[in-house]
Amino acid sequence: MNENESKLIKKIKKGDQLAFKRLYERHADYALRTAYSITKDRSDASDIVQETFIKIYRNIETFDVKRPFKPWFYQILINESRSYLSKRSKQAVNIESERLLDQLHRNAENERQYDELELGLDELDDKDRTILTLKYLNGFTEKEIAKMFGANVNTIKSRLYKGRQRLKVAMGGLKDE
Repeated sequence: MNENESKLIKKIKKGDQLAFKRLYERHADYALRTAYSITKDRSDASDIVQETFIKIYRNIETFDVKRPFKPWFYQILINESRSYLSKRSKQAVNIESERLLDQLHRNAENERQYDELELGLDELDDKDRTILTLKYLNGFTEKEIAKMFGANVNTIKSRLYKGRQRLKVAMGGLKDE
């Protein structure tokens, strides 16, 4: 965690609401995109983000400022999203594909790639989509992803490899044998 964010969290722990507002502003856009990619509904995504930040606020005392904030935050967001979906229906989770699509969409020259990637990601199962986006879009390590999912690091590496292969096939490429 960067020093600035650490100071911000220390201020929040002391009850500084302005510091919490800054933390919210720093992470709300990505959280909303993540929740939207899970629910495909802006209203539901907004509810999930609101609940996530409420949990962050209520549990900030338990957060160890020596650890990175982002994985802790995303773990709460993912858990809140899963909980929300299981209440709404028994659907699987699609984490962060919206963020990747938004990044590609920002560049007009990448419009074709955006469409292909969207179709390709839609072909993947939720675990593949989730792990690929956490690794390649959010920059989480295999170890961090394994911890989030309660899985072995080698399992995550295998899923990353298989997910890349499936995405390549889904986007019209040939599978490596």
